[in-house]
Amino acid sequence: MATLTALALTCSLKPSPAASSSELIADQVLAELRKHDVSGESIRLVDIDVRPGVETDMGEGDQWPQIRAKIHAADILLISTPTWLGQMSSVAKRALERLDAELSETDEHGRPAMFDKVAVAAVVGNEDGAHAIVASLFQALDDCGFSIPTQGCTYWNGEAMTPGDYNDLDTVPDTVASTNATLARNAAHLARALRDRPYPPESD
Repeated sequence: MATLTALALTCSLKPSPAASSSELIADQVLAELRKHDVSGESIRLVDIDVRPGVETDMGEGDQWPQIRAKIHAADILLISTPTWLGQMSSVAKRALERLDAELSETDEHGRPAMFDKVAVAAVVGNEDGAHAIVASLFQALDDCGFSIPTQGCTYWNGEAMTPGDYNDLDTVPDTVASTNATLARNAAHLARALRDRPYPPESD
């Protein structure tokens, strides 16, 4: 079985080395992916100078091009975000804005450059919003050319209006662990299927 690769973009607002629930759940998904011969890494975007804009390179100092190269090299992209005011983080929104540039990028077959890549999502927060966030993420990622596997998201919502974060839990809730496993299994399956049978170019 051929090894696949995954890249997790952790969209926490907290710089390293602060504990991050978004990074924790991303690492848990990557651990599940490893069970399906998918190697991966996680990048906390707030630690990197990602300039605002919708171009592949926003000029001197912009570090998105290095991230973009990793996205192009990966088979699976995971975006993991906290919930703030019922929405994805501003860091996650910036990542989507930078991915917008891929709409005009094509591969050697003239297809959108993100074709044959899989995208999944993870959301954490102590307030409602996960479903709406995933819907927005998946619409944007689909627009960019990524394929979304069935049940390709995982999330944890704590009790609304109470303190406490995902990384404060003593154990992973069974429902979250099960959902992480399903996400990983389906993402690996779809990525492997697309590697074996890529989408055809328009001329076909």
